[in-house]
Parts: sequence; C-alpha cells; structure tokens
Amino acid sequence: MSSTTFLRLSQLSLVTSALLSGHAFAEQQKEEQAIEKIAVYGQHHKNYITEEAQSATKLGLTIKETPQSISVVSRALMDDFSLDNLNAVLESTPGVTVEQIETDRTYFKARGFEITNFQVNGMGMPQDNGSIQGTLDTSIFDSVEIVRGANGLMTGAGNPSATVNMVLKRPTYQTQVNASVSYGSWDNKRLELDASTAINENHAVRAVFTKHKTESYLDRYEQDKTIYYLAYEGQLTDSTVVTANYVNQKKDADSPLWGALPLYYSDGSATNFDASTSTASDWSYWNNTTEQLFLSIEQAITNTWFLKASYAHLENEQDSELFYVFGTPDRETGLGLTGYASEYDHKDKHDILDIYATGKFDLFGMEHDLSFGVNQADMDNKDKSLYDRTTGNGFPAMPELGGWDGVAPVPTLTDGLTGADITSRQRSAYISTRIRATDSFSVLAGVSQVNWETEGASYGVAKDKDTDQTVPYFGAVYDINASLSTYASYTETFVPQTERDINGDYLDPITGKSSEIGVKAQLLDDDLFVTVAYFDAKQVGLAIAIPDSLPDDTRYYGADGINSDGIEVELSGQINETLSASFSYSNLNIDGDELVKDYTPENQFKLAVTHKVPEIDGLTFGLNYRWQDDTKRVQVRDAATNAALITTTQDAYGLLNLMATYDINDNMSVNLNVNNVTNEKYIHSLFWAQGYYGAPRNYSVSFNWQL
Repeated sequence: MSSTTFLRLSQLSLVTSALLSGHAFAEQQKEEQAIEKIAVYGQHHKNYITEEAQSATKLGLTIKETPQSISVVSRALMDDFSLDNLNAVLESTPGVTVEQIETDRTYFKARGFEITNFQVNGMGMPQDNGSIQGTLDTSIFDSVEIVRGANGLMTGAGNPSATVNMVLKRPTYQTQVNASVSYGSWDNKRLELDASTAINENHAVRAVFTKHKTESYLDRYEQDKTIYYLAYEGQLTDSTVVTANYVNQKKDADSPLWGALPLYYSDGSATNFDASTSTASDWSYWNNTTEQLFLSIEQAITNTWFLKASYAHLENEQDSELFYVFGTPDRETGLGLTGYASEYDHKDKHDILDIYATGKFDLFGMEHDLSFGVNQADMDNKDKSLYDRTTGNGFPAMPELGGWDGVAPVPTLTDGLTGADITSRQRSAYISTRIRATDSFSVLAGVSQVNWETEGASYGVAKDKDTDQTVPYFGAVYDINASLSTYASYTETFVPQTERDINGDYLDPITGKSSEIGVKAQLLDDDLFVTVAYFDAKQVGLAIAIPDSLPDDTRYYGADGINSDGIEVELSGQINETLSASFSYSNLNIDGDELVKDYTPENQFKLAVTHKVPEIDGLTFGLNYRWQDDTKRVQVRDAATNAALITTTQDAYGLLNLMATYDINDNMSVNLNVNNVTNEKYIHSLFWAQGYYGAPRNYSVSFNWQL
C-alpha cells in the first residue's frame, strides 16, 4: 500500500469520526447526567461461559452477535484443571490441534492451517510462522479467546485458521490476594501469587508472581520458569481511562529436545522406545526470555462513542546450545544415528501502535455500530547459528538410544556462522460496521487495507517484499428469538510470498478464504452457550515450483493449496447449580495436501465437566477428556511409483484427566489433579518425521488461599 493510500484511508477515518462524533455529541447534550465511566467491553464469566470477546471485531459485540465461531477458555476452567500453559489451554479448544514437536517449540493448527495470528489484549503480534518457543504461562491471563477461521480484519497477514487472543488480568478496585502452591510428579513445584488493590477510588494496581521448577518424565529434561506481571488502571477524568501492563517471563530449559526420536528402523518396522527416552545431551540448554509492555488510553467522546489508542513493545530472546539426532537406527543394534550440535541465538522486537474509534449511530430509525482505525507494526528479527565442523565433536556417532545417558562430546561452536537479519513493517487502515436492518436481522461488513514490507535475508535467502492487500469481511446474523440465532460470514486473510514467477516478478500473496454458517443459542437463563457451525476454508495462490526450473533459480506459479471443510459443535456453561461443562466435537476434511491430511486428526472430541457435590459442602469433582482419531505420516515412498513404503501410524487415543477440589473454609482450598489416568502411550505429533511420547500418568496437589 502506498503512503498516499494509507494517508487517504487515515483521513477518511478522521473525517468520518468527526461527523459521527458531532452527531453523537449533539445527542449527548440532551442527557442530564455527565458520563461517569468509560465504556469497557469486558468478560462476564459464569463458570465456563463468557459472553463477550473482542478478537473478531472492535464493535463491542457479544459472542452471539458475532458471525464466526468463537471459543473462550475461562479462568475458571484454567484453574480447575491446572491449565498452566498455552499448550494445555489450546488442547482444550474445539478444532485446534497442538503439534508439540519438541519440548520447547510448538505449532498450533486449526481447520488444516497453522495458527499464525496471536494477540494480547486484542493487539495483534504479526509473525511469519506459527511456532511458539518456550511455553507461555497462563497465570497472568484472565481468559484466552479463540476466533476460528480467517480474521484479516483484525490481524492483517495470516492463515484462515484461527486467532488466539490472550486477555491479561486487570486490576480490581476491591482488594484481593490469592496464593497457590503445588507439588506434583517429577518434583514439579509451582508457586503463584496474585494481588490487586485500589490506590484510591480512581486508580488500581495488580501484581502477579509465578515460579515454576520441575524435572520431567523425559530423561535429563528440567525447566525453570519465572513470571513477573504488573498492571495499572487509572481513571484520569470522568471520561478518560489509562492502562499499563508489563510482562516479564523467563524460561530456562536444561537438556531440551531439538528434534525428537526416530520413528522407524532401517527395516521399516516402527520403533517403540520408553516414554522417557530423549535425544537431548546433558550439556544442551534452551533459554527463552519475553518482555512486553502495553499502554492504552481510552477517551469517551459521548456516552456511546470512545476513542482508544494502544501501544505495545515486545522483545523476545533465545539463547541455546542444542543437540539433534538424525538417521535411521538398526533394529538389532540400535546403531546408525548421528548427533548434530548447534548454537542458536535469536532476538526479535515488535513495536505496535493501534488507534481506533468505535460507537453507535442512528439511521432510518435504528441504532447501528461502527468502528474504524489505523495500525502499524514494526518488527525486527535477528538470529544466528554456529556449528562445530572442525573438532569432530559436532557430529558424533550415537550409541543405542534406549540405554544412552546423554553424555556427548562437548562441541566447540565457532564454525559456519549463518543467520537472519530481517526488518518488517505492517500498516493497515480498517473499518467495520453492523447495520441493523430490523430488530432481528443485522448485517456486518468491513474492510482492511494492509501493506506489508520486508527487507533483509534469512540464511542466504532474500526476503525483500512489498505487498498491498485489501481484506474484506462480510457477515449476517438473524435472531430467530431471544435465545436462538443463525449466522453466515465470509472472511479473508493473506500471506506475503518471496517466490518469483517465470518473468522474475514476485508472486501475489497467498489468499486465505473462509466461509461459515451456523447456529448459536443461549439456553438455561443464558447460562449455557451452544454453537453449531459448518465451515469451508481454502488457500489460493500457493507457490508451486515450475517443473525443470534451474536449482539455483527456481521459478514458481500460484496454485490452489489446502482446502478444508467440516463441522464444529460446542457447548459451554452452567447446566445447573452443581454442574458446569465445556464440550466440543469437530470434524475436518482436508484436500490438496496429503501430508497435512494424514497427520491431522479428522475427528476430535473434548469434554470438561465439574460437579459440586450437594451432600458435602465445598467438594467438587471433575474430569477433562480429549479424544482424537488415528493419524499417520508416510516416511518413505517408492521413487518410481510414489507408493508408500514406510508409514508411521498413531492409533486413535483418548486422554482422561481427573480433578477434585475441597474448600476447607471461605479462604482455603486444596486441589488434586491426576492426568492421563489410563496411562495412555502416544506420540505427541506427526507434524515432523520425528516425534516423542506424551507424559505418562502423573499427579499434582495444590493448596490455595485467598483473601
């Protein structure tokens, strides 16, 4: 997008704001009372139900009013089942698969595509891929929102998979103090402290401290996490609110997996190691540090309009020395593997600014909603890799893995310096509206004009690109009655490409298109929320190499990529005074990529239930169960016929977790969690050709105190 286009869109937003604000201000003069509080669209938890989310639009709509599938994992669900990291949260989310390929690197997928859109408090964090290094702790989150499908209106570049919004805890004006200490299998120790109080009637602060140290079922693996969180909220005037949030999260991992276990022997038969088997050396480590600062100011213009400006500064650093094992072992001896040592350092920095106005206006006797704004994200990514190709310690021959104690030659990592130095900027201007045609029928529409610029190179490959894209959003909602509504929507998003066509020009971006129809219902006095959705998503313009292109100058053409469709059913909330539940079923069909189709489960079932025992005051039982059908990965194909010669298969499996909580008194409680009760042995993911096993049966006990 040219600077002229961006300026015009910005001017359009300002002009529209002035006109609508003027009209609303005139109406405001008729009000006898002054504005006392700024409008805040927050979460209202009823156990496992949340009514509102801000990840799909900025119109202040409830989940029922938004024509897309939205799931919210509430603080209550995270607390009940000790969902202490983002992996555990998304494992409980409908239609999401957690591709845990290593101990400290994870990919998330939805509807056949990688999730690359992540937000904190509604602010997008643009990135080229969906891998998350380390594990994001949830002790600082109030909830996690997941909008499935394309969401280009809010995030710009990305896949038609989902958007994950992590909502930070906010200060409370009533003093509250919470403390929790837990101990579990493999010397798993965790401490959480959470305190919030008002400074005076207009200012409040909150602080969270978390310390988590644990060994592991995996040989040699240990992790040490420390999280600091500070939040401030202040009402400067009757119409102005400012907030500030600071996050510092550090995770040090000793003997982490880089890569994982070989899944087949040289004769083609499947390996079957102990679940504890690791390929990590005793000297390897992977340390991740994240520092985040969020600032925002909200200014009420009238009692129905406000302006919000937000700024975020994010820094992530990785420092690691890693050990990878590759090759195919002999079935009889276990030999045939080779080690591979590397030093990997990474630093990325994001500066994000978002300014928007939102509110209501009257037209043709009906009240409508409008939101518009501009966004800019500046991103710097630098990393480097070092190897040992000189001393002989960088690529040692490996002993049989089953009896290996992790002792490997210590490399001198000074060779083959390579890396990346990339600078990117994403700019967008967006507008969205909800028009009420009647009391029962609403139409939503929006458009985002996005420009993505990148300069630099990654491991010798130029990443220069300059892409403009217009991203549309359309939707409609019809309220059948006060409890039941139907909806339909069409959304898009895009991914820039650096591949060139036959003429040497850059290919157009990959376009992700997502269509969805569904039914939403709020039942049982609005305590139970139900969604049934059918979706169809596809990629258009995926770079495919032209046959017979020169290896050092490969040219590409745009083709259709993955096409997926399926159904998702979700139920969450409070069924009666003693029973709360979160249930989902998803079915996914994928065409266009056999590899993705094979390792992605077609059917998933997830259930979390808690029951307060009426006969024993303070006692609650619960279960958390998730099941997926079989997956596979073709490892070796016949070069002539393309027939599968060696295939790794993961049979269908289910994981059952149980919990029990007893409230000792109004201030103290004890919680017991037992995970993988049936001791199921399973491979975490077939996203890569390697894999490792999930945790066997384990437990944790926590003592909780609140003021």
